[in-house]
Amino acid sequence: MSPLKWLLALLILFEEWGWEPLQRWLARIALWPGFRWLDTAIRRLPPYAALALLGVPALTLLPIKLVALWLIAQGHAVSGVLVILAAKVVGTAVVAHLFGLTQPALMQLAWFAHRHTQWTQWKDRLLAQVRASLVWRTARVLRRQALRQWHRWSRQRP
Repeated sequence: MSPLKWLLALLILFEEWGWEPLQRWLARIALWPGFRWLDTAIRRLPPYAALALLGVPALTLLPIKLVALWLIAQGHAVSGVLVILAAKVVGTAVVAHLFGLTQPALMQLAWFAHRHTQWTQWKDRLLAQVRASLVWRTARVLRRQALRQWHRWSRQRP
């Protein structure tokens, strides 16, 4: 598998890892009294309005990412990287939540439903290749061994 595919797979795995838990986290926040009406309004959006809404997190986070790049340019690399990572996590949480709310409307757009199906199939094939690779399987074994060792060590501590 090419290095580009590995990089894409790692990015997708990061998104997959965070998508469900972050979506659940934001869904809990959305249950707060002041936010319930917003979720209801988002669920009622027509398809193209729902599609436009998915772009809002990227546009909102762009200035924050630019500040992060400025921090890095000013010699504050750790701060800049932390801001980028925080923006990535928050952005993923918001997009996951919005997509969960708008998916029924988005799937009414034939071209979107078709592209979503293509994307899902491509992503599943790529991740299956990664998970079948020797590197992935070895990393999983090493991770399990490290976790077992950590649990043994933590039980032995006073």
